[in-house]
Formats: sequence, C-alpha cells, structure tokens
Amino acid sequence: MKKILLMILAVTSMANFSSAQNNNTDFRDKLQFGLKAGLNLSNVYDTKGDQFDAKAKLGFAGGAFIAIPIGTYLGVQPEFLFSQKGFQASGKIIDLTYKFTRTTTYIDVPILFALKPSEFITILAGPQYSYLINQKDVFSSSTINSDQEQEFKNDNIRKNTLCFTGGLDITIKHFVLSARVGWDLTTNNGDGTSTDPRYKNVWYQGTLGFRF
Repeated sequence: MKKILLMILAVTSMANFSSAQNNNTDFRDKLQFGLKAGLNLSNVYDTKGDQFDAKAKLGFAGGAFIAIPIGTYLGVQPEFLFSQKGFQASGKIIDLTYKFTRTTTYIDVPILFALKPSEFITILAGPQYSYLINQKDVFSSSTINSDQEQEFKNDNIRKNTLCFTGGLDITIKHFVLSARVGWDLTTNNGDGTSTDPRYKNVWYQGTLGFRF
C-alpha cells in the first residue's frame, strides 16, 4: 500500500512539474472563448402524480461559452446552448398499452460562477434561463386515440423557464471535459396557476469542448 501511495504521489508531482514548465496550459487568468458539444440524459417528475412510468432519454447539447476571469481563482462563465430534453413513458389506459416520447428543444443560457482551485479543475454553479423553441410528442399503441394523446398536451405551457445548473470542468491544454446537472425551478404553466411545474425537467449533461 505504501509503495502504491508513493507511486501516485510521484506521478502527481511529475505531472504538476511538467505543467508548470508550460505556461500555456493555465487559462485561469485569461479571457477565453470556446465551443462544446455532447449529450443530455434528461427525465421529468410529475408533481400531480399521474400513473405512468417515466424513463430518461438522450438528446443533443451544444453551443458556445465565454470564460471571464475575476482574478486567478474566480470567474464568470456565460454559455449559450442548443439543448434537447424530455422523457420516455409507458403505461396503460383502459387496458391499452402505450408508449410515449416527448422531446423538448430549448435555448439554454446559464450564467455560471466559477471557482478555479487549479489550472485543471473548475467548479461551476448558477442560474439558467431556458427558452422552449420546439416540442415533439410521439405516441404509439395498438390503437391510436387522440383523446389519450391529449392527456399529455399542455396548451398553457410556459416557454420561459428559470433553472439551476452546476458541475465541473476538467481542462487539459485547450480541451475541456464538462459535466453538469440541472433542473427547472419555475412553473411551466403560462398563467402561473401552479406553484410547481407539472413536468419539471431534470437533466445530466456531458460535453467535450475546445478553448481558443
């Protein structure tokens, strides 16, 4: 065990020494622009308790970001993302088994506060504004019934949603590996009649980016 610990310490020391020789690897005190792309794994929970089994679905996530330093260890990172969320569901209505998939496409604008304890790691968290630009529902069963599909529609949906997101960036030279988790905070009813959204988005996001 001692030998293993010594090896880990030696490798870590060598890596730190190597990175110190290359001043171009530390972006913490520099204004940086970047592009990123990856995937969302999203789901919802229903605050009204309808009897269906919601499962996560994959969607695309990608866009641009700006890293604005406030000294070496603090900063602000606004991002502009094209983001697909939604869920898959299955259930039974009057002995009719159905499958349902909802894909919601948003423009996400997170304003993230950054803590940069090292040149490799950035911890980020902050509010996010999301604007719904498209919603696609796919309903399938042995017999299609428009009334059953209507149960999943929300004509009073809010297009502007306030969210919260946070996560971690790992920077290796110009490449940035990002992990995020986020969820909606505001109601999705346009007239604000509910204190909680009927379907609140919850998502995990992984992207690979490049800093210029």
